[in-house]
Amino acid sequence: MTIRESLRPPVELTLWQRFLAVNWLFVGVVLVIVGIGFAMLYSIARGTTDTWVLKQSVRFVLGAAVMFAGALTDFRFFYRYAYPIYAVALALLVAVDIVGHIGMGAQRWVSVGAFNIQPSELMKIALVLALAKYFHTRNEGEVGQIRWLIVPLLMIAAPIVLVLRQPDLGTAALLGLCGVTVLFLAGVRLWMFIVSGGGLLAALPLAWEFLHDYQKNRVFTFFDPERDPLGAGYHIIQSKIALGSGGTFGKGFMQGTQSHLNFLPEKQTDFIFTVYAEEFGLVGGLFLLFLYFVLIANGVVMAQRIASHFGRLVAMSITTVFFFYIFINVAMVMGLIPIVGVPLPLFSYGGTALVSILAAFGILICAHTHRDVRIPRRPGSSD
Repeated sequence: MTIRESLRPPVELTLWQRFLAVNWLFVGVVLVIVGIGFAMLYSIARGTTDTWVLKQSVRFVLGAAVMFAGALTDFRFFYRYAYPIYAVALALLVAVDIVGHIGMGAQRWVSVGAFNIQPSELMKIALVLALAKYFHTRNEGEVGQIRWLIVPLLMIAAPIVLVLRQPDLGTAALLGLCGVTVLFLAGVRLWMFIVSGGGLLAALPLAWEFLHDYQKNRVFTFFDPERDPLGAGYHIIQSKIALGSGGTFGKGFMQGTQSHLNFLPEKQTDFIFTVYAEEFGLVGGLFLLFLYFVLIANGVVMAQRIASHFGRLVAMSITTVFFFYIFINVAMVMGLIPIVGVPLPLFSYGGTALVSILAAFGILICAHTHRDVRIPRRPGSSD
């Protein structure tokens, strides 16, 4: 069988069979997390639905449609068009630099019809697909050779440079994590990561000079929030106050004082976990983290059952990057890492972020649904 023949839609799996093969436990947990997020937006808006809740509902409906469309697509479609999808995402990032509009002090969005799209969110998916396809076409011996890593490193570097120009350090870091995740899962030698990590540490003094003043202040504030309690340190100080005031069981739904009295900035986006923890306490926070754990565990199990190397790379990368999203946001609001502006996935207010996460989950479900479909690799490779 030729590669072209192997990429034809599978006649043995009908649309109804794909629908039945969907991991409905995974989808159910996604719906529960999103539902709790809606409740928190309702609380933050003080019982009104005409602001964040209504807009987020429309975005969720769109995202859910995209997720199910992706879940029911023939998975080999994503393999065939991985590079074109990456090219489109990269072109949109270039468009941001040329015709994008400014919001929250950064130029991150581009208008497509009636919608404002943040291409950096789409690039996270496109980068995973493109890198997974590249390593699927390489055999095990080539993955360990430096010359075969030049192309994927350039694929990672290009969007990072464009995102840093916006500037958006948090998203650039996540794109780097996306790339490193795929490289690691593809089997790149551990010593290469160690050497690269040492090089990055050595370059930190030089990189420091290129940071914007507000980015430097975030680092200073991380080590000493009290140095500027009404300025750079205000966010994290108020976040810790809200987390502590929630206690074990919280103050109750819609009873949070830090959010409702507007002490907590960015409460509907980056700091929504803090609002939730204040109202539902430690127990509520652990319950939400448990739901995220169920999603991640399901993602890992689904990835391990996929026959094709491309499918396993995509599924594991999406799951791992999702974990990084959660870890960075929760650690950020607790003051364990500097504030980098990363929303809590499926929970925070935001259109492109929500739709892109659901789209990624659609691809993950699709990979699992087509877990027995094999995509041929080059001689010397094995699934």
